[in-house]
Amino acid sequence: MSKDKAFVTEITPQSEDFSRWYIDVIKKAELMDYSPVRGCIVFRPEGYELWENIQKDLDRRFKETGHRNAYFPLFIPESFFQKEKEHVEGFNPELPFVTEAGGEPLEEKLAIRPTSETMFGHMYAKWINSYRDLPMLINQWANVVRWEKRTLPFLRTSEFLWQEGHTAHEDEADARRETMQMLDVYTEFVESVLAIPVIRGQKTPSERFAGAVDTYSIEAMMKDGRAVQAGTSHYLGTKFAVAFDIKYLDRENTQQYCHTTSWGVSTRLIGALIMVHGDDRGLVMPPKVAPTQVVMIPIGPPKTREVVIGKTDDLFAQLKAAGVRVRVDDRADVSPGWKFNEYEMRGIPLRLELGPRDLENGQCVLVSRVTGEKKSVPLDNIVVEVQAMLEQIHAEMFDRAKSFREENFFSVDTLDEFKSAMEERRGFALAGWCGSDACETQVKTETGATSRNIPFEPSETKTKCLVCGEESKHTVVFARAY
Repeated sequence: MSKDKAFVTEITPQSEDFSRWYIDVIKKAELMDYSPVRGCIVFRPEGYELWENIQKDLDRRFKETGHRNAYFPLFIPESFFQKEKEHVEGFNPELPFVTEAGGEPLEEKLAIRPTSETMFGHMYAKWINSYRDLPMLINQWANVVRWEKRTLPFLRTSEFLWQEGHTAHEDEADARRETMQMLDVYTEFVESVLAIPVIRGQKTPSERFAGAVDTYSIEAMMKDGRAVQAGTSHYLGTKFAVAFDIKYLDRENTQQYCHTTSWGVSTRLIGALIMVHGDDRGLVMPPKVAPTQVVMIPIGPPKTREVVIGKTDDLFAQLKAAGVRVRVDDRADVSPGWKFNEYEMRGIPLRLELGPRDLENGQCVLVSRVTGEKKSVPLDNIVVEVQAMLEQIHAEMFDRAKSFREENFFSVDTLDEFKSAMEERRGFALAGWCGSDACETQVKTETGATSRNIPFEPSETKTKCLVCGEESKHTVVFARAY
């Protein structure tokens, strides 16, 4: 039992070393393990089920907005990346190439997919002929490879899983509608499913996607005050259409270039939900994506075991039939206290305890992972009580994350003020920016913070640039980021 005890107790406190806490938690909760390939991880079933639940919900939303799934090759000819200059410059440092196959050198190097704008562009040029073919709305669930120098499981790995939507439209107005619609889809999903509040806004030119006209993002605050870019949506204009000759015959029989978009989220959402909600006891899983929403633990002496287990099985069947992801831990050789600790560490939202005295009273005890609240509920109303408590847990998780963000969101007027604030505290800063690359670069050089986005709804409007003091063109959120 000593090994088991260590498994649930040896977690570095967040206040001592947040990065160490993160690694401790994801390994002890068996979400992932390191692979023998540098910068790559193995998703263990517990971690992969999280991704499956994220994927399932997002996929439904994509299809409801008219998108269909397809699959494109992992290998992309090097020449494709030469067609859009900004794109290749943005990705070149991270591109791995296949140069040999079957013992023979390849005539043309093949990049391992870092993103698929170029491959979609090539195929769209073949498939799109007339305005009748538009809009073309395709999404791909895939893996991509970016040879990162510094990696962190889920948040930044050399290979990761994601979805990438690529669409083609008749005109700018329709493409921009698509770009904003998908940002809205991401916002709704991350807030209403992952219980993570986000800041919506537009990226500055230096931070936008390589080859995009405009990039929009949703930014989330982790418990160490750093930012995670939780999703992006790009308006690409006609840049890729010109590069790949994606044209259509309009209603006046004139050839026009399509306006295209791309948008994506990845398995970094798993890292984000861990860092937003986790605590010193371990993970705290949002109920709507938790692989297990309820763990049932029968309690009591051996002589009452059979009747308690019988009722546990009955409740399990009721919850399962109602669509609740539930499991039972009826092991007799492990103490209830150890089980409580283990499932708290794994972040299961709700614990159901049932003992002989509970049975006599026609009730069981529900325990929230978020608040630790214990609630006795009638057995004959178990499904309604569990569903209500899962909803309550989601709301409490969102409110806590939002309160934390508000407590660690500060306003600054000068770079010196920003530097002092960053030395004393963690979090996001709201500041004015004149629009010059030089001022933005100086902020990064002197504080380690980058512009996260120009928020659509800032809490206040800044009038002076924090670096040069000139008139501000934008109010910007700055933060250190993963």
